[in-house]
Amino acid sequence: MRVRLAHLALASNALALSACAVGPNFHKPAPPTVSAYTPAPLPAATMSAPGPGGASQSFVAGMDVAGDWQTLFQSPALTALVAQAVKANPDLAAAKAALRGAHETYLAQRGAFFPSVGVDYNVARQKATDTLAPPLSDNNNLFTLHTLTLTVAYTPDVFGGIRRQVENAAAQAEDQKWQTEAAYLTLTSSVVSGAIQAAALGDEIRATQRVITLGREALAIVKRQKAEGQAAGLDVAAQESAVAQAEATLPPLRKQLAIQQDQLAQLTGRFPSEVHDAPMDLASLTLPADLPESLPSKLVAQRPDILAASANLHAASAEVGVAIAARLPAFTVTGQAGGASTLFSTLLNGQNSFYSIAGDVAQPIFQGGALYHRQKAAEATLDQAKQQYRSTVLSAFQNVADCLQALDSDGAALAAAARAEGAAKTTLDITRRQEQAGQVAGLAVMLAEQTYEQALITRIQSQSARYADTVALYQALGGGWWNRKDL
Repeated sequence: MRVRLAHLALASNALALSACAVGPNFHKPAPPTVSAYTPAPLPAATMSAPGPGGASQSFVAGMDVAGDWQTLFQSPALTALVAQAVKANPDLAAAKAALRGAHETYLAQRGAFFPSVGVDYNVARQKATDTLAPPLSDNNNLFTLHTLTLTVAYTPDVFGGIRRQVENAAAQAEDQKWQTEAAYLTLTSSVVSGAIQAAALGDEIRATQRVITLGREALAIVKRQKAEGQAAGLDVAAQESAVAQAEATLPPLRKQLAIQQDQLAQLTGRFPSEVHDAPMDLASLTLPADLPESLPSKLVAQRPDILAASANLHAASAEVGVAIAARLPAFTVTGQAGGASTLFSTLLNGQNSFYSIAGDVAQPIFQGGALYHRQKAAEATLDQAKQQYRSTVLSAFQNVADCLQALDSDGAALAAAARAEGAAKTTLDITRRQEQAGQVAGLAVMLAEQTYEQALITRIQSQSARYADTVALYQALGGGWWNRKDL
């Protein structure tokens, strides 16, 4: 009997698999036909500037994105910080757990392809009344009945509803996979960007402290000159105002640095009180010279958010098939085989065995339009997923275009800031030589030094923006997950 049931299940399964599944068959959207990211071609390389972080950066069309792109900044401290975040960040760990759960859900759903098999054993002590005919062949009214039943049930997937359910679960697992990869990319990019910002803030704080020190020294000179009748009270007030303005910029910088360090602690899975690392400085970082510019046709296969949107579109497509199949007949085949006896030892004897085979067809007739409207809702969700996919693609291309144009502008901005710094440094050097020759007072030197330090702060900000936009480009291009060794 068990052999017959197995043959029946296999035959039904083959019939179901040979049939067509209702609903739309999913096809990955074609990549956009555009051949560029920006309306006008960008220069092959950015402008260069003297000083740290001023080297020209080249845009290399078709260049692949390194999986460990953060190492291109050649900072062991930065690489170690990223490794700490990947190891200990709870959000990334939660995303990985969600991925495992989605995969197990898919495997569980796939079990619907196979027959369900169950065994039931029942033992009961019974006494029949003398009024009724004895239920046993030996006419005993008092007896113990042992019953063992093997049940095999199978639902042939005639219209593909089960296949669409499994397809939906697989697409949801794929969606979670790309969401996990997006979480990894967001985390690593945030750590690198945060470390760069912290380094820039540290450099700005040191430069600002130098400006304040010089301003206070200049204020002391002006006050002394006023006491000697060589300066007016207006000069003292002007210098006091300059010092106060410089001092007012320091607390916000320290606040930003503290907040940035706290955020880095959170990203790396630590409490703020557990982090005692001094922030890096920009001089410890090397700007990548060659920047990848992935082909537009390849971007849709690289960005985790686009791949997640594609998987979500796939899930919505399969859900339409599930809704359609729910309106069609459902077939079920059930078989039972077993034995019943008053003695456990004779439970499986031939004379005590029984079996049955039953088939069932169920067709919904009227449910108040619920099944029809569920199908329409699934179709609307599919339309929504299509537009969400298109929106994601458009945003991705915008991100890349923004980064490329920002990097081109960053080179020009840094070059201008470097020229301003160089001019301020030249002015300072000349003023110092004039002071040595007795042509100007020490106040003029300090004012020139203040001007130079302010130009230095501007150059630090321009340099930081260039590093940050470089990180943003790697993130916009997908982060090179396909080249990661751990995958």
